[in-house]
Amino acid sequence: MEADEKKPRSVVREILSWVILIAVAIIAATFINSVIIVNATVPTGSMENTIMSNTRLVAWRLSYTFSEPERLDIIVFESPDGEDVLYVKRIVGMPGEQVDIVGGQVFINGSAMPEDEWYLKEEPHNWLENQSFQIPEGHFFVMGDNRNDSKDSRGLGWQPWENLFIPEENILGRAAFSYWPLNRIGIIR
Repeated sequence: MEADEKKPRSVVREILSWVILIAVAIIAATFINSVIIVNATVPTGSMENTIMSNTRLVAWRLSYTFSEPERLDIIVFESPDGEDVLYVKRIVGMPGEQVDIVGGQVFINGSAMPEDEWYLKEEPHNWLENQSFQIPEGHFFVMGDNRNDSKDSRGLGWQPWENLFIPEENILGRAAFSYWPLNRIGIIR
């Protein structure tokens, strides 16, 4: 009879150990996803050729814990209009700066020379209207690397953002690396 009594107890212990293991894994995954990383998908070609459409990536939530966002950082942020949407764009203008777009080129604070935008997919169309933006304190001006096809702080595209500037509190993290599809695994710069 002793063997029969031990058998149900060992089955119960085995089931309990699996339940505990699964619970710990779920808690750890939830913690990592809400405190350490953010997963995002770039569904369009707005960041090509840096990040191709339908790429999944990870951003570090802790990137800006001890430092501030910098110009040219690729960030993941919540929609400036309060939609439940995540965007991935490059910081072009910093708080308090003047951004002028003339002939498709970006000028910061009245500079005579346009910014060196080595990362662009192609030359921006110069037919786009010249624009000027004064970035409020605590906000950022972002643009996609595919300037000719990007919904961003310029207010272009189908259903443009009503609030063009990204509040610092909307920034979730700095894009770190892509993990899907497998042929696009790599560090994001």
